[in-house]
Amino acid sequence: MMGTLATVLAGKKIPTFGDRFRADVEGDVEDANGVLRITKIRVKYTMKVPPGKTADAHEALRVYEEKCPAAMSVKGAIEISDSAEITELPADA
Repeated sequence: MMGTLATVLAGKKIPTFGDRFRADVEGDVEDANGVLRITKIRVKYTMKVPPGKTADAHEALRVYEEKCPAAMSVKGAIEISDSAEITELPADA
């Protein structure tokens, strides 16, 4: 998922190298009729974007999941949610 989002961000001229892009992931494992199963995945992205690119970053977050092979493979079986903390870098960064 992170790789797909990075690709969508790159298309919007938002670099994701170094400390500009990170994901913290949590999940829930539950007993489903005696079988342990991943039921939920929560992803919190942290992004540092160029000045004026916050709206583009939000748009990328809105559309990337439908282009993601991993997310589409588990959709319907595992609940996926995401959020993001987006900070604009200073103009000279």
